[in-house]
Amino acid sequence: MSPLAIYWNVDPVIFSIGPVEIRYYSLCFIVAFTIGYLYFKYFFRREGVPASLLDPLLYTLIIGTLVGARLGHCLFYEPEYYLAHPLKILYVWEGGLASHGGALAILLAMWWFAHHYGRKNGFSFLWIMDRLGITVAMAGAFIRFGNLMNSEIYGNPTDLPWGFVFMRNGELVPKHPTQLYEALAYLLLFVLLITLYRKRLPKLREGTLFGLFLMVLFAARFFIEYIKEPQVAFEENMTLNMGQILSIPFIFTGAVLLLYSIMRGNPAMRKAPEEKRSDKQPPLSTTKGTY
Repeated sequence: MSPLAIYWNVDPVIFSIGPVEIRYYSLCFIVAFTIGYLYFKYFFRREGVPASLLDPLLYTLIIGTLVGARLGHCLFYEPEYYLAHPLKILYVWEGGLASHGGALAILLAMWWFAHHYGRKNGFSFLWIMDRLGITVAMAGAFIRFGNLMNSEIYGNPTDLPWGFVFMRNGELVPKHPTQLYEALAYLLLFVLLITLYRKRLPKLREGTLFGLFLMVLFAARFFIEYIKEPQVAFEENMTLNMGQILSIPFIFTGAVLLLYSIMRGNPAMRKAPEEKRSDKQPPLSTTKGTY
C-alpha cells in the first residue's frame, strides 16, 4: 500500500427505502438541473424572456439529456449487446450514460425548443445554446463528481500523491482520479463563461459562448482520455478511444462557430420583439404641414 495514495471506499448509495436506493450520482443530477434552472431564471429575467418558458425548457432538457445519454452509451459503446437485447436499453438503473450521446440529444431538443418557442419570443437556437453552455459546464462538474462517488470512469495507474485506490472495485494500486480532472476543467470553463456573460454580454456576438463551450469542454475531454482506462474492451487496441473520436467533431464545430460568431454573428443580447418593432421608423405622413 502506498502511504501517499487516497484510499477510496465510499458507498455510492446514500440511503435505501425498501428496494429504492438514493445514490450520490442521482443526487448530483438533481442538483445540477436545479442550479441550471435557477441560472436560466436569471438569464430570462435579465433579458426579458417570459418566465413561463422555464418549465417547458426544463422538461425538454431532462428528457433530451437522459434519452440521449442512454442511447449514446448503448449504441456507441455496447451496440452488439443492446441491439440483441433492446429492452435492456430501458434499464437505466443498471448504469450506462454517455455524455456525447447526451450532447447530441440536447442539440436536437434545443433546436426543437427554439423552433417552437423562439420566434414569437425573440430568441434563436444559438441564443439558447450560448446560455445552455454555461449551465452544462457547471452540470458536467457535478456529474463527474457523481462518477467519483460511484468509483467509475477513472484513469491509469499513477505514483502521484493524489492517486486514488478504488477499493470497492478491488483495485490495489493508485489510479488517476480523472473524474476530478474533468470536474475541475468543467468548473473553470463555467467560471469563464458566466464571467463573460455577466461582464461582457453587450459586446459579445451570438454563438461565441457556445463555440467556446464546445471547444474547451471537448478538448479537455479529449486530452484527459489519454490517461483514462478503457471503458469497454474494444477500446484497448485503439489509437484514439471512442470518447476521443466522438469529441473531435464537437471541437471542430466549436472552432468554426467561434470564428463565424466573431466575423458575422448577431449581437448576443436578446432584443425583444416589441423592441424590434420600435426600431422601425413610422412612414412619413402625406398630410400638409408635416414638413
